[in-house]
Amino acid sequence: MANTFINAIENRRSIYALDKNVKASKEEIIKTIQDAVKYSPSAFNSQTAHAVVLFGAESEKIWGEGGIAEKELRKVIPEGQPFDSTAQKLASFNAGVGTILFFEDQDVVKSLQEQFALYADNFPVWSEHSTGITQFAVWTALSEIGVGASLQHYNPLIDEAVQSEFNLPKNWKLRAQMPFGNSAAPAGEKEFAPIDERVKVFG
Repeated sequence: MANTFINAIENRRSIYALDKNVKASKEEIIKTIQDAVKYSPSAFNSQTAHAVVLFGAESEKIWGEGGIAEKELRKVIPEGQPFDSTAQKLASFNAGVGTILFFEDQDVVKSLQEQFALYADNFPVWSEHSTGITQFAVWTALSEIGVGASLQHYNPLIDEAVQSEFNLPKNWKLRAQMPFGNSAAPAGEKEFAPIDERVKVFG
């Protein structure tokens, strides 16, 4: 019997060659993201994960020429160092139809630390689990409707500018960015380590 969930996981790949020719409607993309975020599990059902979905010109504010990512990167790249390869990478993200910004609500994390002092050290770790699960769920769900994506981490470099540009709560901590669009080219071959070295079975 085919396992459709495993098939979906297998088909999800990092897609770096994006264009705007997506077949899924904007409404379908939004609903898919909403459902994936809604049903992703979290410790203590804390629901710390949040997503901000940017389309078109709003996404270009992150990746476009002179946008947030470029401005912040130019501040830290040594003077005289070539920027061409970085500019090409940003342009590839900008070539899609949008971007998802993933955040974790730090007020919820702190509240849980206060309520359950015995587990206080664990809640930041569990928050990272929450965002990872949510990112994976969204990524796989988008793949299932024919939308390609990759996961990027320009945080914390762009955090302050992003929060200011989109007027987001200060207690939301940026954890990842996911540019998405039509898959303009397939992902390359992927190598796997021997699974019996990664999964041990006893009994």
